[in-house]
Amino acid sequence: MTFDLNLIWYILIGILLTGYAVLEGFDFGVGALHLFARGDNDRRLMMNAIGPVWDGNEVWLVAGGGALFAVFPDVYATVFSGFYMSFMFLLFALIFRAAAIEFRGKQAVGWWRNFWDISFSLSSIVSSFLIGIALGNIIRGIPVGADKEFRGNFLALIHPYSLTVGLMVLGAFTLHGALYVRLKTEGDLYKRAKEWAKFAFLFFFALYFGVIFLTLVQAPHVSKIFRDYPLLDAIPVLNILAIANIPRAVSKSRDFEAFLSSSAAIGLLMAFFGVGMFPNLVFSTIDPRFSLTIYNAASSPKTLRIMLIIALMGMPLVAAYTVSIYRIFRGKVKLETTSY
Repeated sequence: MTFDLNLIWYILIGILLTGYAVLEGFDFGVGALHLFARGDNDRRLMMNAIGPVWDGNEVWLVAGGGALFAVFPDVYATVFSGFYMSFMFLLFALIFRAAAIEFRGKQAVGWWRNFWDISFSLSSIVSSFLIGIALGNIIRGIPVGADKEFRGNFLALIHPYSLTVGLMVLGAFTLHGALYVRLKTEGDLYKRAKEWAKFAFLFFFALYFGVIFLTLVQAPHVSKIFRDYPLLDAIPVLNILAIANIPRAVSKSRDFEAFLSSSAAIGLLMAFFGVGMFPNLVFSTIDPRFSLTIYNAASSPKTLRIMLIIALMGMPLVAAYTVSIYRIFRGKVKLETTSY
């Protein structure tokens, strides 16, 4: 039996990036909502809700980026050079976000905590928005020449489609974060998170259908595989059902169900775009023949085999670590002397 290693790696990297979107998504969402919390106590509760898990969630991005570098080096080089300024802004935001989490509680001084509160919230919003802009450009396509080089500039990445996807991702993460706050808190903050979830859902829901419509118009290559293989229509159908179940679960105070539905919605949305892009990793708007695919942008078969062995050993460890951390820190957040 022969295995298509290129396809296997496409799926594995998709799983890693989807894991990052689902797990780090609620981190960003909690940060985006941070300034809406009333008083220092509620803000500490929100920060401690993600405190034990936020840095572990980023392992999924590190693993996905490392796998992309090793397995599809041409894609890594083209995307990171073309999106250089965007990624520098994203890196700056992620650094400020991490610093805010670690430094906020070091001083019980109003101006100190206010500064880091603003930094935490703004960096979470900017990070979510920039990730969405990058995703929008990957879906729509970027100007890639026959030499696999990016033929544009930073401003070429800013257009209505990428901005709409950026706002949709921000809405999805904010909704995801509000549902996580419901899952981890009690009392007044728990009740307020329900209102946040309602507003975030309406924001995300409107942008979701806007993105789907714009995708059909500006990125018709995404829908081709769904026309060729009708059974794949199950992905967008399940996605819509997962989204529709969120307000139902929230209204019935089924917090875990609502959070699972939100996680499924993000995962299925990633699957929808991943299947729609196949076999392209980077679609060329200059000429589709110049697109970087899982075949013309891959490392040697020997490298793919070696990396697959490493992945089969490493990914279960990452998954086991993630499950154990969430199991250890399950339940409602309680503030203690060692809390953030």
